[in-house]
Amino acid sequence: MMRVGIAADHGAFALKGYLAGLLGKSDYEVVDFGAFELNPDDDYPDFVIPLAQAVAAGKIERGIALCGSGIGACIAANKVAGVRAGVIDNEFSAHQGVEDDNMNLMCLGGHVLGDSLAGELVSIFLAARFKGAERYVRRIAKVTALETGGTR
Repeated sequence: MMRVGIAADHGAFALKGYLAGLLGKSDYEVVDFGAFELNPDDDYPDFVIPLAQAVAAGKIERGIALCGSGIGACIAANKVAGVRAGVIDNEFSAHQGVEDDNMNLMCLGGHVLGDSLAGELVSIFLAARFKGAERYVRRIAKVTALETGGTR
């Protein structure tokens, strides 16, 4: 059973509830990093960074970070070494980001996507697998070198 983490601020609080409900009905173990109540003054880093740290540490296999646009959540998540996050708004990117770039955290915008499309994108993301081709491994190694203070 895949462990999937989810986090959202007020901008995607309702979408998080919808997606967590969908995932809970399927073969995923859902770990909720908050927010646990709707608070218009909350800040996405307070929820997204712990989610990203759990992904990087291997405590969860994939993460779903949500905010109003998905962009702030993506910026915050990508500050954590070992996280490869992308803002997803289409089916191709939902699987290609995993297959070629080993994306381990997807970001969605609660003000951008409807529930149905968001649910479909999450399903595609979670079903996708990294291809592991040499060129993809080589590219990821170059990015990882930057995270660890090296050069590409």
